[in-house]
Amino acid sequence: MSGSPADDLRDRPSYPAAEAGRLVGLNPARVRRWFKGYDYMHGSAVRHQAPVVRRRGDRGTSYASFLDLVDLLFVKQFLDHGVSLQRVRAALREAFEILGTTRALRETFFTDGNDVYVKVRDQGDAILELLSGGQWTIAPVIRQLSTQIEFDSPGGLARRWYPLGRKGHVVLDPFVCFGRPVVVGRGIATASVYDLFRAENERAEAVRAWWELSDREVEAAVEFERRLAA
Repeated sequence: MSGSPADDLRDRPSYPAAEAGRLVGLNPARVRRWFKGYDYMHGSAVRHQAPVVRRRGDRGTSYASFLDLVDLLFVKQFLDHGVSLQRVRAALREAFEILGTTRALRETFFTDGNDVYVKVRDQGDAILELLSGGQWTIAPVIRQLSTQIEFDSPGGLARRWYPLGRKGHVVLDPFVCFGRPVVVGRGIATASVYDLFRAENERAEAVRAWWELSDREVEAAVEFERRLAA
């Protein structure tokens, strides 16, 4: 992080745990645990499980920043493909130490897989468990994310998230509408489009006329909000 205004916006706590969980597809309680860790009993001793997602400083809050949100998405992607949270924790911990990063999702994971493999080959046992035959087996796992995340530059941090894909007309941009989901290029919150759609008895033509949106933009906003509500 450079400390620039741009970085501050991306790392500003903006999403309550319930909203972060809704956007990423996680239970709010799990979001809080991944951010703050938790205490548990081991025999007669109380131990603390460290957070899964590393955040800047000790915020003392379960609110997520845009970068936190993307890291949650990254970790969940592994879990959805059957990788245990314990293995992901260990691999990320080694990646942070070996590669000198504090964020899970950087463009290097998409563009520099071979170089990353060389760096960890002799040091990262946990990371190597996610590798096979010298190839990144995590590549198929995160390939889907590569169609959704836009980065600043090679090796940089996430800049925008397109939850329906780059052509899906919905984006989360920390510089637009405080990072809320909006229609691409319009700055209109998808929640507002969906609320009007329901108020108009699901007549898309009324929404188009009011917001001056295309059919595809209305359909994308409605699809996205319905997906969140499912």
